Amino acid sequence: MIIPFLSWIWVISGVFLILLVLLHSPKGDGMGGLASSGSSMFSSASSAESTLNRATWACLILFLSIAVVLSAGWLK
Repeated sequence: MIIPFLSWIWVISGVFLILLVLLHSPKGDGMGGLASSGSSMFSSASSAESTLNRATWACLILFLSIAVVLSAGWLK
């Protein structure tokens, strides 16, 4: 009963982790730096970026801990 529930939580946390990583602002110029010049508009981390970092780390910890519990077979 608990293994299917944890499996669904694991999948959902994985999807949220992907979305949270994609929401982060890029740190470097990448290929866009070739066409444009000048400095970045956002040079410091804002409160929203800090909250996004915390949410990403929390989701990562949840995802990895459930992965360890499910793969170790502790809940047979």
